[in-house]
Amino acid sequence: MLRTFRQLTVALVAAVLASTGLGPISAAEQPTAAQILDALMPKPLTRSLSAPARNASDQDERRFLESVRTKPARLLSPGERARVAKIAREKPSIDLEINFDYNSAAISRKALKAVAELGKALSSSELKGNVVLLAGHTDGKGSDEYNQGLSERRAEAIKRYLVEKFGLKAENLMAAGYGKTQLKNASDPFADANRRVQVVNMEPSKEARN
Repeated sequence: MLRTFRQLTVALVAAVLASTGLGPISAAEQPTAAQILDALMPKPLTRSLSAPARNASDQDERRFLESVRTKPARLLSPGERARVAKIAREKPSIDLEINFDYNSAAISRKALKAVAELGKALSSSELKGNVVLLAGHTDGKGSDEYNQGLSERRAEAIKRYLVEKFGLKAENLMAAGYGKTQLKNASDPFADANRRVQVVNMEPSKEARN
């Protein structure tokens, strides 16, 4: 009897949430091109470093990115991938939930709108010439080696689509793969959310001008 009462209570709560639109009834809408652009715009630098040290750091980053940005994802060494990831942590980024079907590097139909909005944002004058990282990720199923290759192919697939459909310069789109090493939903390694491409504006941030 108690179990039946609890089941009825859960059903009633679910019905109320559905009627008010507060429950997880539908997936969140993908960001628009304007929202993507805002997320990728360089932010003001902090004052933790002196100007000479900051300039030296920026120059070092630029030299490194110049040396690797045109490499196919599969040719990046583990050390280069790790350094790219370290630089990316400090840059403007957005996770677009560009999902892929299981075991596939083909962009799913439901993800095409998100990729199109990304293409519009990257075509803007504000981001023209910036180096943008497309970081591919997989879910937790399968071997490390296989997932590394799959994540690289997924990043390259997004890059190819943006070049072909939006005329973006290939040299300004950097593809990298991280396999299953950076799960977005670590509590569920096989979740769809883990099969994604993260987008990062790798252009060194500029100080805000008054």
